[in-house]
Amino acid sequence: MKHSSIGIVAVGSYIPTRRVSNDELSRIVDTTDQWIREHTGIEARHIAPEQMATSDMAVLATENLLQAYQIDRSAIGAIIVATATQDFLGFPSTACVVQHKMGLNNIPAFDLAAGCTGFIYAVEVAKGLLLANSVNSVLVIGSEKLSAIANWDDRNTCVLFGDGAGAVLVAKAENSSSLIDSVLHAEGNGFSHLMVPKGGTSAPYEQEDELSVLKLQMNGRAVYNFAVRAITDVIENLLMRNGITIDEVDWIVPHQANSRIIKSAAKRLGIEEKKFYMNIAEYANTSAASIPIALAEMEQKKVLLKGMLVLTVGFGAGLTYGGNLIRW
Repeated sequence: MKHSSIGIVAVGSYIPTRRVSNDELSRIVDTTDQWIREHTGIEARHIAPEQMATSDMAVLATENLLQAYQIDRSAIGAIIVATATQDFLGFPSTACVVQHKMGLNNIPAFDLAAGCTGFIYAVEVAKGLLLANSVNSVLVIGSEKLSAIANWDDRNTCVLFGDGAGAVLVAKAENSSSLIDSVLHAEGNGFSHLMVPKGGTSAPYEQEDELSVLKLQMNGRAVYNFAVRAITDVIENLLMRNGITIDEVDWIVPHQANSRIIKSAAKRLGIEEKKFYMNIAEYANTSAASIPIALAEMEQKKVLLKGMLVLTVGFGAGLTYGGNLIRW
């Protein structure tokens, strides 16, 4: 098995205080608590205040990390923000806004757009920066305000998403924490299955357009089928590449999109569902933030312990998919 001295040394998160239950949502959208639970496993989602930007949540998640681990912000050597809901369209990067708000001057800061797989991609990019000795640590943040791009008139999609942020500090670690391996993939021929159809250079927003074209649209069936296949492929690939069995893995931390996707993948692989850490019931789909939010929650609950073997797996817009194998 390939080992690395580069690992995750700290985790943190921020969850908006406003909790919207399925029952509350059913008062504004033609849906029911029972339908949402049965089809997605979601019971609630947290929604950020209107004036709170993606960068604000990213900063709050980072402050949580720094405080919990007694780390000085000057120890941050670079910032990568994985997000599909940037503060501004195109530029500047949300990471640069985060850098400014945290008073961190001169360090590199950039965004990474890989949909819900963004955090997994960003962790591997951080590892590359550290291996190249470009920086001494990288703050990787997944932060999303999906409530801002959800179409609240589309009952098939708006019920799925929530807001939040998770952060990890990746550095050369002296302890057993290590990023062992990653697999990163994309199937660009499925790009249209999950997208905001207008507002970019390919399809500019026109004055006569409905506002809904600036909101997220999804081909649910196509994404579902892709997701089940992506999860199984990534898990099998990481196990095979590293010569390990699923019994040696303590936790699989999947992107929290739909509990039925996880159940289908688990059944296909013959893996017990309890090996997958799931918190979608409370937070819904927070895209690039979902895995770091889960890791922070696991640390807080003390179910993620030093020395455990953890496999993250994600899938999302692009269509992208991938995973990280981590010795915690």
